[in-house]
Amino acid sequence: MSETLKTVNHPLEPLTTDEISVATNVVKQEKELTETFRFVSVSLYEPPKDVVLHFKQGDSIKRSAFLVILDNKEEKTYEVIVSLNDRKVTSWKHVPGVQPTIMEDELMECEAAVKNDAEMQEAFMKRGITDFDLIMADPWSAGYFGVEEEEGKRIARTICWLKTSKHDNGYARPLSGLHAFVDLNKMEVIKVVDHGVVPIPPNDGKYDAEGVGELRDDIKPLDIIQPEGPSFTVNGHEISWQKWKVRFGFNPREGLILHTVTYTDKGEERPIMYRASLSEMVVPYGDPNDPVNRNNAFDVGEYGVGMLANSLELGCDCLGEIHYFDAVLADSKGNPATIPNAICLHEEDYGILWKHTDFRTGNVEVRRSRRLVLSSISTVGNYEYGFFWYFYQDGNIEFEVKLTGILHTKALAPGETSPYGNLLAPQLDGPNHQHFFNMRLDMMIDGVNNSVVEVNTESEKPGEHNPYKNAFVAKSTTFKSEREATRNVNVESARYWKITNPNKKNIVNQPVSYKLFPGENAVPYAHEDSYIMKRAGFVQNHLWVTPYNENEKYAAGDYPNQHKGGEGLPKWVQQDRDIHNKDVVVWYTMGHHHITRPEDWPIMPTAYMGFALKPVGFFDQNPSIDVPPSQPKHGKHCSYH
Repeated sequence: MSETLKTVNHPLEPLTTDEISVATNVVKQEKELTETFRFVSVSLYEPPKDVVLHFKQGDSIKRSAFLVILDNKEEKTYEVIVSLNDRKVTSWKHVPGVQPTIMEDELMECEAAVKNDAEMQEAFMKRGITDFDLIMADPWSAGYFGVEEEEGKRIARTICWLKTSKHDNGYARPLSGLHAFVDLNKMEVIKVVDHGVVPIPPNDGKYDAEGVGELRDDIKPLDIIQPEGPSFTVNGHEISWQKWKVRFGFNPREGLILHTVTYTDKGEERPIMYRASLSEMVVPYGDPNDPVNRNNAFDVGEYGVGMLANSLELGCDCLGEIHYFDAVLADSKGNPATIPNAICLHEEDYGILWKHTDFRTGNVEVRRSRRLVLSSISTVGNYEYGFFWYFYQDGNIEFEVKLTGILHTKALAPGETSPYGNLLAPQLDGPNHQHFFNMRLDMMIDGVNNSVVEVNTESEKPGEHNPYKNAFVAKSTTFKSEREATRNVNVESARYWKITNPNKKNIVNQPVSYKLFPGENAVPYAHEDSYIMKRAGFVQNHLWVTPYNENEKYAAGDYPNQHKGGEGLPKWVQQDRDIHNKDVVVWYTMGHHHITRPEDWPIMPTAYMGFALKPVGFFDQNPSIDVPPSQPKHGKHCSYH
């Protein structure tokens, strides 16, 4: 194993191809695995936080892999830890009563099982379909709805559409009224639901360049050119840019992960975050009719956004001087599987950073803003999700989700409408739904021990001290325990939250801090006692704060697939642990509320949502004051009289 470790320069470097091979081969040999075992995921077993924070170049590195394995025959799930240094299994644990994430090859095998099932073929022919190759059967997670016959089984629901050719957009022709349940361990259809034939919508949904027809001809080329190359440097998976230093990783479940984010201020490398990732997401639908009423996919815990990452293309997904990183994962057989160009790194102009014109002297000082962009994009069935981290010269950090792809559709009879969605095209309905994302932010503002403060703005009471009744004040409340810190966005009070270090004061004798500045958000409309709310309890609050626990990683628990619920954040915070001046984790939930419209069809223009982390008293002054003036290609220097 020593040969592999020579290429690893930090404990948090993602697993290499060789390390994945070693990990899976060790398990196969030691545990004598048969062909009925599938490797659900293989990822770095992250070392303890204190080991990482005290690591120095040249120190010995102990590497371990964490594996989730499913035995289809015995229908059992195992968690395994393999020491890569020692090439041996150090932990083998059966996890009873859980279903791990649905694997990519299961999706394809499930579709084939549906198309080859005699009862489903009979249902297809009843709808006039004889070429079953044109059937598109999307496997959806089954969720949990208290159905006795589903207990203990590994199940997917498959909803069907009809294509007219291999590359056609099948979502234009839903086979509504027909769906099937598949046992993924046995890979066989166990139940067919046929509510009767619903006419297929008449219009196609073509969106490719050939299918659209005449394209615009007035768009001139837009090239991003950096003749001297980009301003960042890369060392393995550590990026240095301007005063930022960002380490990142990638795993099958969470996808893109940030590690040890720092900003150099007055020669000191100051920590801001230890780890940040998408811990979970869920997409609940608002249509009570079968089968849409069971649509509530947990795309992180049930599928894994890392495993579904795209290979990105220059000029299409990313534009400019790009540095790409591959994602090295494992397929279900335990073989290394590389996604080329899964992660994109580049910098881009972002308008004016700051400007002032002295109208008395005519002096103008203006600086252009530049930001560093680290991104990946995943396709989960019909939807695409782009995950973008932005770093700015003024110390701001921003996370943005870009939502695009194709809407989930169902067919309606001619003249029919639904109160639970909108017509996208004749007889084609787009059900209303929501997207909730929970971000796990392991903060480290100038050190491990932090506190979280809520800030609300209030109008000052009228009186002699407020003669024009215009005054308002921002009032701060420091959370002491977990239950106090279950909070929601409040526009009326301009609410935001600060993560502070009470042990370090700034130039005006206040604790250094960063604020979590909410962007778009929403609340769930499912009832509190619904199955989805029991399973996705994290969507009840926009903010949660917990003391750091390395075993508390996912907002809906470790195994949300077909789980009854009650795990994750709602369960953990019942302990009401102390979170004041502790090593804390901030969990932020953001929701996108999607009432569908014809303009979302046949492919949805990108919707944007996210949040920002902004310094509040972290620096003595504007940290971007030293950004030099730009030199335009034509015209004056950007500091002129």
